[in-house]
Amino acid sequence: MEYTPKKNDFLGVYSIKSISRILSLSLPRHQTAFLWGPRKIGKSTYLKERFSRSLVYDFLNTDIFFDFTKNPALLREQLLAKPKDKLALPIILDEVQKVPAVLDEVHWLIENKGLRFILCGSSARKLKRGAANLLGGRAWRYEMFPLVWNEIKEDDLLRILNQGTIPLHYLQSAQECKKSLHSYVQDYLKEEVFAEGLVRNLPAFSRFFDALRFTHGELVNYSNIARDCGIDAKTVKEYFQILTDTLLASLVEPYQVRHSRDVVTKAAKFYLFDLGVAGALQKRTLEDEKGMEFGRAFEHFIWTELKAYSAYSEKLFDIRFWRSKSGHEVDFILGSGEVALEVKGAQRVDPSELKSIHLFAEEYRPKRALVVCNEKMERIQGKIHLMPWRQFLERLWEGKII
Repeated sequence: MEYTPKKNDFLGVYSIKSISRILSLSLPRHQTAFLWGPRKIGKSTYLKERFSRSLVYDFLNTDIFFDFTKNPALLREQLLAKPKDKLALPIILDEVQKVPAVLDEVHWLIENKGLRFILCGSSARKLKRGAANLLGGRAWRYEMFPLVWNEIKEDDLLRILNQGTIPLHYLQSAQECKKSLHSYVQDYLKEEVFAEGLVRNLPAFSRFFDALRFTHGELVNYSNIARDCGIDAKTVKEYFQILTDTLLASLVEPYQVRHSRDVVTKAAKFYLFDLGVAGALQKRTLEDEKGMEFGRAFEHFIWTELKAYSAYSEKLFDIRFWRSKSGHEVDFILGSGEVALEVKGAQRVDPSELKSIHLFAEEYRPKRALVVCNEKMERIQGKIHLMPWRQFLERLWEGKII
């Protein structure tokens, strides 16, 4: 899929020729798939271009939504009237979570007519909670992410950290993007989650969401958040589950080995799916590549790349973090401990900053101990490999890191 933004000199829109998406969605005959991902990351555009001759039912269309909500059998009746050449192609149902009952018809058409579907949506939570038919393992699962570095090859790190990589936001000017991100956070992440029936108490959820600015990239303390929001810890856990089910966030669990007694926490760390959304929530704008806020955003950036690579490469390796009783921490442990990865925003990493990853390397002996940093040149210090972030991402997407 390619985006082809037009140059607008008055608004100062950032101009690039095209962006080809890495996601490879290829279906053999009779195979159906789910494609999940947050809103506005390009799922619909990708599908319409990748499967340009396919039939598309878009349940964001109000007329289609109401017709199929009242009578899901319309899908079967309409498709059985289509020419055979059209039915040989995957049939796209966009925002399928809005009409859960239609999945029974999909199931029947797969089993009895050999049709195949691409079922696209922003969340399976509503389907699961409503006991909808998830096709009993008959559908492959794909996930789409915001743009990744290997798709844009962007050298302006501050642009990525401030605007994020949701395609529309990334392609806008800084001023336009700021307004778009504010709308995305206010109108979608709060009101739309509420409109989908995922939460019942919008004021409580809004307070919870505002409190996330202090939790992002940190250990999650449900009790503290509950106290700040005036709700109970059980509700806070439920809200976090909503964010993960809707693919808006992930909880990164601690790395633990059974024989080790030097692990201090069972709490997870929390990251939103997009850098720009996180920045808008935290009300931060980075002016320079330095400081604590830059370092945290830089860590978040590397996490988004790791997560997307794990899915797109279909390696599906674990991404965890390590923290010891003495307070030492390594940002990301990949796989079963094969790669230890520390993220440092500094343009010159001091040897004293490498103590944690040295300790992990001595204790667990990973195959690789890497520090992704903002230095200009690659170097090795003892067992630790320090790598500029561009080189790291090139090698990651080439499959040379894990």
